[in-house]
Amino acid sequence: MESSPLEAISPVDGRYRRQTEALASYFSERALINYRLRVEVEYFIALCRLPLPQLKEFNPDQFERLRELYRSFSMADARRIKDIEKVTNHDVKAVEYRLKEKFGEMGLQQYSEFIHFGLTSQDINNTAVPLSLKKGWYDVMQPALDGVIALLQIKARDWIGVPMLARTHGQPASPTTLGKEIQVFVERLKVQLGQLKQVPFSAKFGGATGNFNAHHVAYPAIDWNAFADDLVNTVLGLSRSRTTTQIEHYDNLAAFCDNLRRINTILIDLDRDIWTYISMDYFKQKIIAGEVGSSAMPHKVNPIDFENSEGNLGVANALLEHLAAKLPISRLQRDLTDSTVIRNLGVPLAHMLIALKSLSKGLGKLILNEEALRADLEDNWAVVAEAIQTILRREGYPKPYEALKDFTRTHTRMNRETIAQFVESLDISREVKDELRRVTPANYTGIIAF
Repeated sequence: MESSPLEAISPVDGRYRRQTEALASYFSERALINYRLRVEVEYFIALCRLPLPQLKEFNPDQFERLRELYRSFSMADARRIKDIEKVTNHDVKAVEYRLKEKFGEMGLQQYSEFIHFGLTSQDINNTAVPLSLKKGWYDVMQPALDGVIALLQIKARDWIGVPMLARTHGQPASPTTLGKEIQVFVERLKVQLGQLKQVPFSAKFGGATGNFNAHHVAYPAIDWNAFADDLVNTVLGLSRSRTTTQIEHYDNLAAFCDNLRRINTILIDLDRDIWTYISMDYFKQKIIAGEVGSSAMPHKVNPIDFENSEGNLGVANALLEHLAAKLPISRLQRDLTDSTVIRNLGVPLAHMLIALKSLSKGLGKLILNEEALRADLEDNWAVVAEAIQTILRREGYPKPYEALKDFTRTHTRMNRETIAQFVESLDISREVKDELRRVTPANYTGIIAF
């Protein structure tokens, strides 16, 4: 019986299934089995192409038939492998046995002992997992992240000329523009995405303890390292770690997870800033017919998309932190702790995907309230004190900082008139006075160009 999303333990496969279902093709149990099968098939084809003496007669026309085994992999195929696993109590061995069954059905049983020849299960797992991660990242995750960045770029350009009061330590500070503050996040995300692209999708392929012991003893004349490099790097499109134990050392996977955490942290920072701007009335939100903001207060339109995004990014980062800290550690040549942990690799990506979709939705609902931004600037004329004292320094006026400090701290209400009165009281030329009076909170925004 198929289970209902209502019975799912994880919200990733329950409440949020529609948002995350695209990742099932890369990180589900069925997907992992299929990627294992893919590696087994490509390994066998590579042995034929060497060729091993016993595989010289294998007809190359059969290669595409073999590839169809993973290209057209069905749920029925996955269930058959799981049935075999009930007997073997070994997931990778179950894939090997199923592939041997298929060879029998295809009339290729005389070659079946070269399926999984000389390999350990981690030669399959440590290529299948990074292969699924690479595909899942480029097919699903990066487009979602690129979409958020593109949306932010549009907002930054649209709002580049919208002056806004900056706040440092939560206090009014030198004005900026809303577009520039959004562009800060665009630049941060692009830098981290550029770094992420430099992290290889690493894989291990070298036998029981990484030395090709079984391969070498059977065929000592073959350069098995060169063979594995070609299979992993060229055929599978990964990056082979050459000196390993029984397992991949996961250092690059840890770097990948850490890089994702930095991206997510930037997104959390963005979520919180937008949430704060909404609370300050800088933004209104489009009202969706039928939606309820509060079960008790009918007037409320809550910033739930940004809160949802922040929460899911936090869950993702907690899992990514554990993956990055745990996976590179394995006792001696191999322990099994990585096996159970790495099965969760798709979970933080799913939470990240939920967050990206929520963030995109929230950004799409924002309505700029320029009146509120203008009012905030007009209520904070004290921020032009920096401009005034700097120009006075240029003019050689004695102790301008101290003069402005005393003035701004002894006047409870700073506005255009009080600033003008202060400027007129200064012993400076008319020309400089006029220059100072032209400075306003709305135009004192510095250099805004990107």
